[in-house]
Amino acid sequence: MPTIVHFEIPTDNVERSKKFYNDLFGWNIEKVSPEKLPEGVEYWAITTTDHNGNNAVAGGMMKRMMPEQQGITNYIDVKSVDEYSIKVQQLGGKVKMPRMAVPGMGYLAVCSDTENNTFGLWENDTTAK
Repeated sequence: MPTIVHFEIPTDNVERSKKFYNDLFGWNIEKVSPEKLPEGVEYWAITTTDHNGNNAVAGGMMKRMMPEQQGITNYIDVKSVDEYSIKVQQLGGKVKMPRMAVPGMGYLAVCSDTENNTFGLWENDTTAK
């Protein structure tokens, strides 16, 4: 069954946000190497753990791209971003950002549901280019 596997937090000030989430939850937030990202993208990986110290849902942080409209986005793992993008539209949702590759990791798309809530689709694929 598809489940949330990643979350993204948009920020206007990366250092301020890193401090806030680290001080609040103890999250480790590290800048991702540029060669692992699409050109021009800056991204920070968030590592979370549960109460027993086990790795939990991974996250990311990036500079806010749409002021006042961009909130936290949860990504749901699916077998095929293309298939689920079609299904989203058939059910009355919208694909806001079509499938794009995250080199060496997989593919993502950003969608909205019938109530205009934003969510992401994620497909693991280490051959993504």
